[in-house]
Amino acid sequence: MNRRWAWTIPALSGKPHASIASETEGRALERIIYKIVPQELWQEARAEGLFRGASIDLQDGYIHLSTAAQSVETARRYFTGVSGLLLVAVEAAALGDALRYEPSRGGDLFPHLYANLPMGAVLWEKPLLLKADGSHEFPEMA
Repeated sequence: MNRRWAWTIPALSGKPHASIASETEGRALERIIYKIVPQELWQEARAEGLFRGASIDLQDGYIHLSTAAQSVETARRYFTGVSGLLLVAVEAAALGDALRYEPSRGGDLFPHLYANLPMGAVLWEKPLLLKADGSHEFPEMA
């Protein structure tokens, strides 16, 4: 079944957000989604009991997340050469209606969270080790 719909979502920043189109193509959305985050920022979030987002998330009005397949490319594009990162696994179903899959680079659907990320939705967090070439060694993402 191929369905399309559009809705308007206010950004967390209070600025209006453009109308967002989403689609389902008869495939299941991911059960586990991921956030790449600096360890220091994550430690602050842990202490607070929720993750409000990195600076890019706060600027855009939602928390950027990735599927397992998208995480490696996200790390390559935005975090090459950056040490001290964690890969955080999140139970997508625990996020409810605040989670939206929206088109991004190349038309791929990326998970975006229009709320703070509660620690209760976190399944695990593991370090992303920096390799000599600047890329990251990913843990098993099951």
